[in-house]
Amino acid sequence: MAESAPVIVWFRQDLRLTDNPALDAAVRQGAPVLPIYILDDENAAEWKMGAASRWWLHHSLEQLNASLRDSLRFFRGDATTILPELVDKVQAQGVYWNRRYEPWRIARDTRIKEMLQRDSVPVKSYNGSLLFEPPNTTKADGTPYRVFTPFYRKGCLQNGIPPRKPLPAPNDVALCTVDAGLSLDELELMPEINWYKHMSATWSPGEDGAARRLQQFLQSGINHYDEGRNRPDQNYVSRLSPHLHFGELSPNQPWFAVYDAMAGEELTPDADRFLSELGWREFSNNLLYNEPTLPAKNLQRKFDRFPWIQDEESLRRWQHGQTGYPIVDAGMRELWRTGYMHNRVRMIVGSFLVKNLLQHWHHGARWFWDTLVDADLANNSASWQWIAGCGADAAPYFRIFNPVTQGKKFDPDGHYVRLYVPELAAMPDKFIHNPWEAPAEVLSESGVLLGDDYPEPVVDLKSSRERALAAFKSLSPSSS
Repeated sequence: MAESAPVIVWFRQDLRLTDNPALDAAVRQGAPVLPIYILDDENAAEWKMGAASRWWLHHSLEQLNASLRDSLRFFRGDATTILPELVDKVQAQGVYWNRRYEPWRIARDTRIKEMLQRDSVPVKSYNGSLLFEPPNTTKADGTPYRVFTPFYRKGCLQNGIPPRKPLPAPNDVALCTVDAGLSLDELELMPEINWYKHMSATWSPGEDGAARRLQQFLQSGINHYDEGRNRPDQNYVSRLSPHLHFGELSPNQPWFAVYDAMAGEELTPDADRFLSELGWREFSNNLLYNEPTLPAKNLQRKFDRFPWIQDEESLRRWQHGQTGYPIVDAGMRELWRTGYMHNRVRMIVGSFLVKNLLQHWHHGARWFWDTLVDADLANNSASWQWIAGCGADAAPYFRIFNPVTQGKKFDPDGHYVRLYVPELAAMPDKFIHNPWEAPAEVLSESGVLLGDDYPEPVVDLKSSRERALAAFKSLSPSSS
């Protein structure tokens, strides 16, 4: 093998130069680096990226390619075929990548590694996406945690393996190219219909945008995070989730940035809460690693006999923000418009779908998968199972979020609702979350005709709550 033969760095969901362990290790080898990206819908199968994620990916790859001086090579197809063929074509000295924990990726990467090693091609993989890898976060008896708090406090913080400190971006990377692959546009990530104009105005995909978003949060969000994270009408959440999902920054970067901001002092409740939210991301990945069927099957198998309702019309109204419940509709419209939804509202709309409408959580998970820019298999699956009551450390069955009381508590002045449900903009605060209870003269003065300008409620809250409680109680052993 020629000394000038390259090493291949396979970028996946680590679209950054800073704190990229695989890239750092490859550069240290001293050989030319050939950076590649493979859009592998074949192995992803039903879990290939949705439309919103593909929009984000296009722009993130565009920026990464610019950072790599237009040396990033793009491929589309089965990575188990593409990568070995490329290794043979360039006579690569080795292949480097950062590990991922989705079941389909674990299976595919294992096959590729075995194929390359049989041909005496070194393969090196690294942890570039989690603070605490799943094999290192088990209980003393070797079994995985199913409850978040002991997982985070004991399995993570007290396991004796602290997160590594972020690596700097490598200097003077010797990049090389190859006459192979596609252009970025040929990956066909951008939809033909320009539905994403609001997303373009909301987000800045890429490593630079991620760094700016982190700094903005540290300057203006984290000091109000503990309470402010529940307020969709205020700007106190980090909005780092899509940047973390695509690996435009590693979790290690915000983790240590928070500690650095504390300047050696004890963590404030706001900072501790934010770090625990990073811990929830770890928990979800840990669940998926140990329960590979999490995206499809109930973690609590008694829910296999839950009496879900098939109702296409109510599902459609939920998807399009036409339920007649303003906080729910605002959340669903924010999602469609920006590819994002505030986390508190995600819980409200999720509870409404699975409990008030008795729709299977699969419907919600699938809709989120296609419309969220931060659609992550671990987070999405674990969160929907949590809200449905069938997952690990799940919300109790009797916890049914009331969209009216939730709206009044977390959007008290109706700013969030008015932003995304403008037909209610003139409604007084008293009725912004429950317009069907407003007197006729108030509706008239506000320019709202229920059933015309804004829909009547799709279900009655009281009766749908009672129906849900009865359905959940039907799962108990005493009722069978």
